[in-house]
Amino acid sequence: MLSYRHAFHAGNHADILKHFTLWLVLDYFNKKDKPYWYIDTHSGAGVYNLAGEQAQKVGEYRQGIALLRAASGLPETLQQFNACLKNLLPDENLYCGSPFLAAATLRESDKMRLFELHPADFELLQNNIREWKLGRRCIAKKENGYQGLITLLPPPTRRAVVLIDPPYEEKQDYERVVKTLKEAQKRFAEGCYIVWYPCLSREESRKLPQTLMKLSPENYLNAQLHVHAPRADGFGMHGSGMFVINPPYLLAKQLADTLPALCELLKQDNQARFELDYRIA
Repeated sequence: MLSYRHAFHAGNHADILKHFTLWLVLDYFNKKDKPYWYIDTHSGAGVYNLAGEQAQKVGEYRQGIALLRAASGLPETLQQFNACLKNLLPDENLYCGSPFLAAATLRESDKMRLFELHPADFELLQNNIREWKLGRRCIAKKENGYQGLITLLPPPTRRAVVLIDPPYEEKQDYERVVKTLKEAQKRFAEGCYIVWYPCLSREESRKLPQTLMKLSPENYLNAQLHVHAPRADGFGMHGSGMFVINPPYLLAKQLADTLPALCELLKQDNQARFELDYRIA
């Protein structure tokens, strides 16, 4: 199933939580001299045009990145993230995907491996990669990202940040995420695995964090941001979550210090809330 295009949703509240968390993790990895790999199983196009037809059709960025760009008085870490995004893409009609955010932080010794199956998005991703001028440090493949990830593990560096970010349009994606992580941990237990997931009324979504917790009960972090109450009809995404296996030890405090402000900034009704649960070895 290749119908999902992230351009319709780029820059929404889920992207802000996802990219802020990813930015914090990459910043931690960059503080150590040892090189690492960044692996993205569902890369998308890499950069999105918020003035384009797809983004304008639903306009979700107006309740996400547009609010962040206009905000003041944010906690210091959120201010730094906001400044980073403005520096990367000074044109406010553009918004980054995870690969571009990672590419901007990549050091000469680090490498990126990207996977994207949608033919149109893969072509856009390839075009964007050429503009980033990373050479062989960045390789993108038009392959199944779940399977592609496993073939890369363990990386030669023995350090890696892995983002697993499927659209969850198919129920099977929930099972695929868990199955892939189990296999990945067998091959490379020390990797930092980041899973984005939607907060929906459906059972698969509600149960996923508990299932992931069983994979790493002593070393995990789970952060959720709910921007509004679940709809009465049960449809739609009212929030999203980030589950991190082997999180950096600073991540829990960084999110505890910033999630209240992020929730206040992005809330769409008075039932907006956040959750932060973790156990870090």
